[in-house]
Amino acid sequence: MKVHRGDIQLGCIVAEDIMGMAASPIIPKNTVIEEEHLNILQAFHIDELFIEKTKVDGNLFRSSLSSDKATDQEDTDQQEPLGFVDLYLTTVKEFKKEFVNWQSGTAVNVARVREFILPVVQVVEQNHTYVYSLHQYSTKKDYLYHHAVSVSVISALIGKKLGLNSGQVNQLALAGALSDCGMAKVSPHILTKEQPLTESEFKEVKLHTANGYKMVKDTPLLKTETKLAIFQHHERFDGTGYPASEKSDRIHLHSQIVGIADVFHAMTSERVYRRKQPIFKVLDMISKDLFGKFDIKVVEGLLQLFGDLRTGTAVRLSTGEYGEVVYTKPNAFTSPIVKRKSGELIDLSQQNNIYISEVFI
Repeated sequence: MKVHRGDIQLGCIVAEDIMGMAASPIIPKNTVIEEEHLNILQAFHIDELFIEKTKVDGNLFRSSLSSDKATDQEDTDQQEPLGFVDLYLTTVKEFKKEFVNWQSGTAVNVARVREFILPVVQVVEQNHTYVYSLHQYSTKKDYLYHHAVSVSVISALIGKKLGLNSGQVNQLALAGALSDCGMAKVSPHILTKEQPLTESEFKEVKLHTANGYKMVKDTPLLKTETKLAIFQHHERFDGTGYPASEKSDRIHLHSQIVGIADVFHAMTSERVYRRKQPIFKVLDMISKDLFGKFDIKVVEGLLQLFGDLRTGTAVRLSTGEYGEVVYTKPNAFTSPIVKRKSGELIDLSQQNNIYISEVFI
């Protein structure tokens, strides 16, 4: 929707690139508006911009303008079908409601979680480029809820890449969404703590896998492997994980998939005590620094999912330059050949310090 600069609110999400005098946007699409962005809009005399109908907190944007025209526009916007960003943020909001219920002792309603999780998964299955923007909407305050929805989506898509059938993919989506349901049993002050956890606090957090399993073990709506994924998603292929230090083939494939989706989203998202890192830098770290932690086929599934950049995809490099993907080599999913704005080609697989920092969809 199109709004006036004076009516913009913190937490609004930019729906189209905001351009200044240069060729590159001064505020890219999918940016969550903060104070600094309001200053930029004023400095560049940007009077109008396009934003998503839903703010980052999952609430619909409500214009503060009192004119009948603004009211009519709101009514029209709310009658239109939700776009992906609106659907995703609404799903996060619904998950948050369920999590708060679990904290108060309510049993996990798997049917309800399935009801709001599967639609967003299905939308991304139809257009997987949406996965590149998931981390952009996550906030420090609501990270836990964004994490659940994003891990659900990423797990399902990795499963699809690995050739699992639709029923298995749906169960993976539920495993991802519920993987941290046991966090509802963790002390609230630990969940909101802004400093690194102490050893005793981390021990309490590590109980979330067992607690999560207890919360879902009696439901007939989840397959055995789904419940196992909730219990095992922090196990590692080399035996360094928890809660049972299982190794290799004793860790179920679904557990491996949810585990790598969990790590990936955590590393690419803004968290209370840790800055987010660019997607393609994280992919490189997982494939190199975390080698041996995950089954190689699961790592390849993640790389294929995020490295499946079509020719013409607009990207920004870590150097700040903009360009577009020209070709992706089969053995270098995350390091394609990119054509810079100048027309020069750069093969990222031959570069040690240059990587894709952002993908524009």
